[in-house]
Amino acid sequence: MGPPRKWVITIDGPAGAGKSTVSKLLAQKLGYIYLDTGAMYRAVALLAKNSDHSDPLDEKILEEICLGLDLEFVQKEGILRLLANGRDITKEIRKPEISSLASAVSAKSVVRERLSMIQRSMGKAGGVVLEGRDMGTVVFPDAEVKFYLDARPEVRSKRRFLELEAQGQDTTAEEVHQLMLERDRNDRSRQLAPLKPADDAILVDSSDLQIEGVVQLMLDHIEAMRKGHR
Repeated sequence: MGPPRKWVITIDGPAGAGKSTVSKLLAQKLGYIYLDTGAMYRAVALLAKNSDHSDPLDEKILEEICLGLDLEFVQKEGILRLLANGRDITKEIRKPEISSLASAVSAKSVVRERLSMIQRSMGKAGGVVLEGRDMGTVVFPDAEVKFYLDARPEVRSKRRFLELEAQGQDTTAEEVHQLMLERDRNDRSRQLAPLKPADDAILVDSSDLQIEGVVQLMLDHIEAMRKGHR
């Protein structure tokens, strides 16, 4: 009899809640693989925006992009980078306009079905931490551990503004806040896989917690659940 199967851990939540940082650290602590599924939707949004078509949300264009899409996460100089069709798009997909477009793109069934299939393939063996918006509700409804990470809107927008400012992007705190509120509305109101906690998700509010505190809280939950499975 071989070793026990490593678990699938999902972390869903809105933009700016700290999902990326927390997921990376949690995966590192557990010796798991980290997958940023939100970056995959951003990749499609970027490719659609850069296409010659006047409407980046045209379903035929999106279908063509998805059918020919080759996504790969690679570790380079200690940083997880995303390659789309062989090109490093890690920095480009973090621009505010791509964030807004990614929300609209993710509401398209042709995109969500294709990327969900890729995500399930990446995580089927277990030993993964997947962050996104519907990982625990749609893509991995049977995941062993599900977290929903949230924070107050003003906290989330401030975090995202400071992140963009550190990257040298030209934006304002008010612009980032408004874009985030717009994305929240879009993500929560869409008909296809709306942003919401899974019924069995563990809710974590990171508003007043440091990153290390959030990760430790999650590790404590995971350890308690492991003991319950023994």
